[in-house]
Amino acid sequence: MSNVILTGQLVCRDQEQVAVVVQHLPLHTQLTRAEPGCLSFKVNPTQNPLIWQVDEKFQDAASFRAHQQRVAESEWGRATANIERRYEIEGV
Repeated sequence: MSNVILTGQLVCRDQEQVAVVVQHLPLHTQLTRAEPGCLSFKVNPTQNPLIWQVDEKFQDAASFRAHQQRVAESEWGRATANIERRYEIEGV
């Protein structure tokens, strides 16, 4: 069983999308960190005000897939669906 690691960026098009991230990120972070199998979860602003660094680590592929499914059905998932993601995933 190997860990799943996601790294990359959430790239906002404009300040309106940044506002969506700022509004929804606290609850998304809280819910994700409470998920079974979540070992770490960080989404931090970068020097570019439109880009957020994303770093996630899950215990295994099953917990990562469960996270992805929850996110797709969540308020965060709906609110940020049009924000570009540049992710690399290892361990799946």
